[in-house]
Amino acid sequence: MTMRSLSVIIIVLVMSAGSCNRKSHDDNNPRKPGLNELAELNRYMVAKDRERIENYAERRGLTMTVTQSGLWYMIRSEGTGRNFTDNDRLIMEYECTTLDGTECYSSKDLGPKEVIVGRSGIEPGLDQGLRLLKPGAEALFIIPPFLGWGIPGDGKKIPPRAVLVYDIKVTGAGQK
Repeated sequence: MTMRSLSVIIIVLVMSAGSCNRKSHDDNNPRKPGLNELAELNRYMVAKDRERIENYAERRGLTMTVTQSGLWYMIRSEGTGRNFTDNDRLIMEYECTTLDGTECYSSKDLGPKEVIVGRSGIEPGLDQGLRLLKPGAEALFIIPPFLGWGIPGDGKKIPPRAVLVYDIKVTGAGQK
Protein backbone atom coordinates (compact mmCIF):
# COMPACT_ATOMS: atom_id res chain seq x y z
CA MET A 1 0.00 0.00 0.00
CA THR A 2 1.49 3.35 -1.01
CA MET A 3 1.57 6.39 1.25
CA ARG A 4 -0.83 8.15 -1.13
CA SER A 5 -3.45 5.38 -0.98
CA LEU A 6 -2.99 5.15 2.80
CA SER A 7 -3.57 8.90 3.06
CA VAL A 8 -6.75 8.62 0.99
CA ILE A 9 -8.01 5.82 3.22
CA ILE A 10 -7.26 7.88 6.33
CA ILE A 11 -9.08 10.92 4.97
CA VAL A 12 -12.13 8.86 3.99
CA LEU A 13 -12.26 7.15 7.38
CA VAL A 14 -11.84 10.41 9.28
CA MET A 15 -14.56 12.08 7.22
CA SER A 16 -16.83 9.08 7.72
CA ALA A 17 -16.21 9.05 11.46
CA GLY A 18 -17.00 12.76 11.68
CA SER A 19 -20.34 12.24 10.01
CA CYS A 20 -21.45 9.38 12.30
CA ASN A 21 -23.46 11.72 14.51
CA ARG A 22 -25.57 13.03 11.66
CA LYS A 23 -28.86 11.32 10.92
CA SER A 24 -28.78 9.39 7.68
CA HIS A 25 -31.30 10.29 5.00
CA ASP A 26 -31.53 6.64 4.08
CA ASP A 27 -31.42 4.09 6.88
CA ASN A 28 -30.64 1.39 4.30
CA ASN A 29 -27.17 2.83 3.59
CA PRO A 30 -24.31 0.36 3.94
CA ARG A 31 -22.63 0.48 7.35
CA LYS A 32 -20.08 3.29 7.69
CA PRO A 33 -16.65 2.69 9.22
CA GLY A 34 -16.82 2.71 12.97
CA LEU A 35 -14.46 2.71 15.89
CA ASN A 36 -13.32 -0.87 15.26
CA GLU A 37 -12.24 -0.04 11.71
CA LEU A 38 -10.50 3.13 12.83
CA ALA A 39 -8.73 1.24 15.61
CA GLU A 40 -7.60 -1.40 13.11
CA LEU A 41 -6.30 1.27 10.74
CA ASN A 42 -4.44 2.89 13.64
CA ARG A 43 -2.83 -0.45 14.60
CA TYR A 44 -1.81 -0.96 10.97
CA MET A 45 -0.21 2.50 10.77
CA VAL A 46 1.66 2.06 14.08
CA ALA A 47 2.97 -1.33 12.89
CA LYS A 48 4.13 0.17 9.58
CA ASP A 49 5.88 3.03 11.40
CA ARG A 50 7.60 0.52 13.68
CA GLU A 51 8.76 -1.45 10.64
CA ARG A 52 10.14 1.71 9.01
CA ILE A 53 12.00 2.66 12.22
CA GLU A 54 13.42 -0.87 12.65
CA ASN A 55 14.68 -0.83 9.04
CA TYR A 56 16.23 2.62 9.54
CA ALA A 57 18.04 1.54 12.72
CA GLU A 58 19.21 -1.73 11.16
CA ARG A 59 20.58 -0.03 8.01
CA ARG A 60 22.59 2.36 10.20
CA GLY A 61 23.73 -0.22 12.74
CA LEU A 62 22.00 1.63 15.60
CA THR A 63 21.26 -0.11 18.89
CA MET A 64 18.06 1.56 20.01
CA THR A 65 15.91 1.21 23.12
CA VAL A 66 12.13 1.63 22.90
CA THR A 67 10.04 3.12 25.69
CA GLN A 68 6.61 1.75 26.57
CA SER A 69 5.01 4.68 24.78
CA GLY A 70 6.95 4.02 21.55
CA LEU A 71 9.85 6.51 21.65
CA TRP A 72 13.07 5.05 20.25
CA TYR A 73 16.29 6.36 21.76
CA MET A 74 20.02 5.86 21.99
CA ILE A 75 22.07 7.81 24.52
CA ARG A 76 25.51 8.42 23.04
CA SER A 77 26.93 10.26 26.04
CA GLU A 78 25.34 10.10 29.51
CA GLY A 79 26.12 13.59 30.77
CA THR A 80 26.36 14.31 34.49
CA GLY A 81 23.99 15.09 37.32
CA ARG A 82 20.34 14.14 37.52
CA ASN A 83 17.86 13.57 34.71
CA PHE A 84 15.74 16.51 33.60
CA THR A 85 12.23 16.74 35.07
CA ASP A 86 9.23 19.06 34.78
CA ASN A 87 10.11 22.76 34.66
CA ASP A 88 13.85 22.17 34.20
CA ARG A 89 15.35 24.54 31.66
CA LEU A 90 17.84 23.25 29.13
CA ILE A 91 19.59 24.45 26.02
CA MET A 92 20.26 22.01 23.21
CA GLU A 93 21.92 21.85 19.85
CA TYR A 94 19.88 19.64 17.57
CA GLU A 95 19.12 18.42 14.11
CA CYS A 96 15.63 17.22 13.24
CA THR A 97 15.28 15.15 10.07
CA THR A 98 12.83 12.70 8.58
CA LEU A 99 13.82 9.05 8.10
CA ASP A 100 14.95 9.77 4.54
CA GLY A 101 17.42 12.38 5.84
CA THR A 102 15.47 15.49 4.85
CA GLU A 103 16.37 18.21 7.34
CA CYS A 104 13.37 19.88 8.95
CA TYR A 105 14.92 22.05 11.65
CA SER A 106 18.43 22.52 12.99
CA SER A 107 20.29 24.61 15.54
CA LYS A 108 22.88 25.19 12.78
CA ASP A 109 20.25 27.37 11.07
CA LEU A 110 18.07 28.50 13.99
CA GLY A 111 20.54 28.58 16.87
CA PRO A 112 20.41 26.49 20.04
CA LYS A 113 16.93 25.78 21.37
CA GLU A 114 15.92 26.59 24.92
CA VAL A 115 13.32 24.22 26.34
CA ILE A 116 11.44 24.09 29.62
CA VAL A 117 10.64 20.41 30.15
CA GLY A 118 6.91 19.81 30.26
CA ARG A 119 6.04 23.37 29.24
CA SER A 120 7.58 24.22 25.88
CA GLY A 121 4.91 22.91 23.50
CA ILE A 122 7.34 20.56 21.79
CA GLU A 123 6.46 17.15 20.44
CA PRO A 124 5.42 14.73 23.21
CA GLY A 125 8.12 12.28 22.11
CA LEU A 126 10.84 14.92 22.31
CA ASP A 127 9.66 16.06 25.74
CA GLN A 128 9.68 12.43 26.89
CA GLY A 129 13.16 11.90 25.47
CA LEU A 130 14.61 14.96 27.19
CA ARG A 131 13.56 13.46 30.53
CA LEU A 132 15.96 10.58 29.82
CA LEU A 133 18.90 13.00 29.63
CA LYS A 134 21.23 14.80 32.02
CA PRO A 135 23.21 18.02 31.47
CA GLY A 136 25.89 17.44 28.82
CA ALA A 137 24.19 14.37 27.35
CA GLU A 138 24.11 13.48 23.67
CA ALA A 139 21.33 11.32 22.26
CA LEU A 140 19.45 10.19 19.20
CA PHE A 141 15.65 10.02 19.35
CA ILE A 142 13.36 8.50 16.75
CA ILE A 143 9.85 9.80 17.21
CA PRO A 144 6.94 8.03 15.49
CA PRO A 145 4.12 10.25 14.18
CA PHE A 146 1.79 9.54 17.11
CA LEU A 147 4.42 11.05 19.47
CA GLY A 148 5.36 13.80 17.02
CA TRP A 149 3.29 15.98 14.71
CA GLY A 150 0.90 13.20 13.70
CA ILE A 151 -1.20 13.00 10.56
CA PRO A 152 -1.05 16.71 9.59
CA GLY A 153 2.65 17.45 10.21
CA ASP A 154 3.52 20.91 11.55
CA GLY A 155 2.24 22.82 8.53
CA LYS A 156 5.74 24.14 7.85
CA LYS A 157 8.69 21.80 7.34
CA ILE A 158 7.53 18.54 8.92
CA PRO A 159 5.43 16.56 6.45
CA PRO A 160 2.27 14.60 7.30
CA ARG A 161 2.84 11.34 9.22
CA ALA A 162 6.58 11.96 9.49
CA VAL A 163 8.82 9.80 11.63
CA LEU A 164 11.32 12.26 13.09
CA VAL A 165 14.97 11.70 13.95
CA TYR A 166 16.41 14.09 16.52
CA ASP A 167 20.17 14.22 17.08
CA ILE A 168 20.58 16.18 20.33
CA LYS A 169 23.37 17.58 22.45
CA VAL A 170 22.45 19.29 25.72
CA THR A 171 24.77 22.28 25.97
CA GLY A 172 23.32 24.07 28.98
CA ALA A 173 20.97 23.64 31.90
CA GLY A 174 19.28 26.11 34.18
CA GLN A 175 17.46 26.11 37.48
CA LYS A 176 13.79 25.38 37.97
